Formats: sequence, C-alpha cells, structure tokens
Amino acid sequence: MLTSGSGAMIPLSAVAEIKTTTGASTITREANRRFTTVKVNLRGRDLTSFFKEAQSQIEKQIKYDHAKFQIRWDGQLDNQQRAYSRLAVVLPMVLAVMFLLLFFAFGKFRQAGLLIGMLPLAIFGGMLALVLRGMTFNISSAVGFIALFGLSIQNGVIMISHINILRKRGKELKQAVIEGASHRLRPMMMTSSVAILGLLPASLSTGIGSDVQRPLATVIVYGLLAGTIITLYLLPALYYSMEKRNEKK
Repeated sequence: MLTSGSGAMIPLSAVAEIKTTTGASTITREANRRFTTVKVNLRGRDLTSFFKEAQSQIEKQIKYDHAKFQIRWDGQLDNQQRAYSRLAVVLPMVLAVMFLLLFFAFGKFRQAGLLIGMLPLAIFGGMLALVLRGMTFNISSAVGFIALFGLSIQNGVIMISHINILRKRGKELKQAVIEGASHRLRPMMMTSSVAILGLLPASLSTGIGSDVQRPLATVIVYGLLAGTIITLYLLPALYYSMEKRNEKK
C-alpha cells in the first residue's frame, strides 16, 4: 500500500504494473542519475591492457546512446592511473638526486654517470623475475624498483669509493681496480644477502595480502641478486676501461 498526499491508502498495482523480469536487483542513484555497478576481480594480466581491450570490445559490440548512458571505470584502475602519474614525476627526481649525490661523493661526472648507467641491468633482473613468475608491472613492483635503485647504487658506491681511495694512496689503476674489487666482495655480499634473505619469504608468500607485497619483494630479491653479480664482474671492468681512456686523453 502507498500513502497519497491526502493520506489515502492506494495499492501499488493501481499505479504500476508488477511483473517478474530480468534486470538490476537494486536501483541506485548518484547525482540524480540511475547507475548499476559491475565488479571485476582480475587475475593473470595487468589492469591497463585489460582496460584497453574491454573498452574496445564494449564500443564494438554494445550499441547504446552515449548521450543517455555513460560507462565509468573506477576502483583499482583509477588508483593505478593516479599513482603512475605521480611516479612519472617522482622517478626522474629520484634519479636526479641520486646523480647529484654520486657527483658530490666522487667529484667526477663520469663516475656518477657510470653508476647510474648500471641501473638498467638491475631493472632487467627485476623485470625478468616478474615475467618468469607470471606477474605484471604494477604500483607495488614500481616501488620495488625504486628501492632496488638505491640498493644497487649503494653496492657500486662501496666498490668505486674504495678503488678511488687506493688510487689516492699511489696504487696503479689496474692494481687498484683488482684490489678494490676483491676487498669489497665481502661487504657487498653481506649488504645484498641481508636484503635478499629478508625479503625472500615475502616474494614466495601466497597468503592474505601477498598480492601487494609479493611483486615488490620479487623485484628487490631477484633484481638485487642479478645486480650484485653484474656489479661484481662488470663494474670493475667498465671503471678500468673508462679511467684508462681518461688517462690517455
């Protein structure tokens, strides 16, 4: 029964046709417009490619009046897009600050540039780990890469600073590189192993909340593992080649 403005009771059947049909179970409104929500729990692929494919398929297969109906994508996708826009600003700033700190530490642009140039090799290790484990690049893994940058740079600073000290003590370039790399093997292994062993359980976890921590830990663990091996073998050789060329000039 419905109550009219005058207080009279009117049955619903007098003002509406009642029947069983297929449709939304609840009618909700926002800004005086009806809307219904379709929820998606995505697994096995990244949000961005799914969003682009879903938009394309909807435009091709569903015909509707765009003036009367509107499709809006919210939730994790919206959060991810905002976070990516912030990362696009934060990441260059992080690299710029790292480069300046390295220049102040070494006093040479070429040595600072050498360490920054080693970062793509660490990124390769992290991206390869994501691919092999079937994970996608997301905000969590992006934060992991920023942490990986710092750890990789730290290992390079440990080695190059010691080589520079040996050269200031009168060691010849080749001898300083050999001794510096061998002297800093243990400190670099200790620094890397602490981070790797500490985050290894998180990279292998499958419990509640692991979807957030697993990509971050995976990037750091396997990226740092690859970056440490590369730093131990490749960085001394590149340093020697660069400084030898500079001496000839």
